[in-house]
Amino acid sequence: RNMSSAGPEGRKKMRECDGLIDSLVYYIQGAIADHEPNDKATENCVCILHNLSYQLEIELPESYTQSIYMQRRNISSNDKTPGCFGTRSRKVKEKQQDTPLPEEKSNPRGVESLWHSTLIRIYLSLIAKSTRNYTQEASLGALQNLTAGTGPMPFAVAQTVVQKANGLPSIRTMLHVSHPTVKKTAVSLLRNLSRNTSLQSDIAREVLPDLVSIIPESGLGSDIVCEITASICYTLYNLTQSSSNNARLLLSADGLPKIITISMNDSNTFSKASRAASVLLYSLWSHTDLHSTYKK
Repeated sequence: RNMSSAGPEGRKKMRECDGLIDSLVYYIQGAIADHEPNDKATENCVCILHNLSYQLEIELPESYTQSIYMQRRNISSNDKTPGCFGTRSRKVKEKQQDTPLPEEKSNPRGVESLWHSTLIRIYLSLIAKSTRNYTQEASLGALQNLTAGTGPMPFAVAQTVVQKANGLPSIRTMLHVSHPTVKKTAVSLLRNLSRNTSLQSDIAREVLPDLVSIIPESGLGSDIVCEITASICYTLYNLTQSSSNNARLLLSADGLPKIITISMNDSNTFSKASRAASVLLYSLWSHTDLHSTYKK
């Protein structure tokens, strides 16, 4: 667990170690099957996998990923943007989202397991069943890492979490836990998921009212609450930017007064949340069909 947080070279060596990732996954599967999700060794295994999934999209060899993601053949050879699952440009991102996702291997080995639906379902199961904060946070964090990029792999993982594995109810529960870093990681994961336009209506329906409910009424209190609030505002921005229906959902959840209050907080300490709230308000105003409702 300590070695897995030793930086890029350490992560690379551990990902390449024959049988290591398979053994970690095998152990966690056994713990879940034996109804022992709070086992300390399970926590250690999940934390290692969390660390090994960090910057996975960038750090895997391009030759490896090209054999899996044939979409790259469609990308202009003139585009030299680094990143093994695709480039960072919006145009390419949209093109990739229109491309059928690759079929999964039925028996993944080693590094392939890190983004496989089997492990994604294990993380969601641990989020739902474990009461250990570190296990919950590491499971959420691994999914956050896997959905952080812009290529086909992060998009496929997001689709699995939201639509194939029905993971939103478990993630939603984590928004209401008292442990601040678990809550922060859950919000960060939702922010990543909310970037995918095809998933936005599902996410808004399932968790938008919950996101609004955990925005503080006034005073942000601490740095971590400020970070959580800023992340919520950017998630709501993603969900409402091109959807009047989702903006109406935000209104019906009484989100507008809270967001206005946050946006007017001019303390330097909380400027991050204030700026995010202002960006969200600016975006909400672009829905001209809602102006009369806003004024009321």
